[in-house]
Amino acid sequence: MLHTFTRRDVVLGLPILLASCETLTTDFAPQRSASRTPLIYRASTYGPIDDPPHKIPALDLSEIDPDVLRQEVTFHGSYRPGTVIVNVAGRRLYLVENSGRALRYGIGVGREEALNFHGGAVIGRKAEWPSWTPTASMIAQIPKYAAFAGGMPGGPNNPLGARALYLYRDGQDTYFRLHGTNEPKSIGQAISSGCIRLLNHDIIDLYHRCPIGTPVIVQQEPGIETS
Repeated sequence: MLHTFTRRDVVLGLPILLASCETLTTDFAPQRSASRTPLIYRASTYGPIDDPPHKIPALDLSEIDPDVLRQEVTFHGSYRPGTVIVNVAGRRLYLVENSGRALRYGIGVGREEALNFHGGAVIGRKAEWPSWTPTASMIAQIPKYAAFAGGMPGGPNNPLGARALYLYRDGQDTYFRLHGTNEPKSIGQAISSGCIRLLNHDIIDLYHRCPIGTPVIVQQEPGIETS
């Protein structure tokens, strides 16, 4: 079920959302859990990527909870195939497939910002190696960001990672994104600030699977049943 999201919600939420797509460094430790995903699949999926003009190194799987790695799961829901479901509480993203299946991706969320967005949207824009511009509040909090007041070019050190998918409502940018990260150990965690982050390998995979117009539903409550 879609939550109602009014223009007033967008206006009230913009000051927070404008500052949302940034990762402030914090301490996090992945929680280990068992995974049935074969090791050979994980290694081949998360190997090095030549993604001109940059290279993405292989993911160090010893530092990542295997349960946050991309895998196909059973999915119980009435959403049509091709829909993206972001479950903030569960820190998972699902791309619905046919026949009761979905691709599941681990995500990282902000401690506050991710809670300010819910309901339906569409992917209105896509970018490879997106640039990032800190807001005035970010610069006030972390003065070194003043060097990027005019924008940080895309690249391995950019907090938006290798790709960004921009969520729109009624033809307008909500300033909420699905994007990569330069801190892979943050996946599965709720850290200081940020929109919805995926491993660079995973956001590239999702980027290729989701055309402009793909429906996205952001859920705050738990309850998605998968296995």
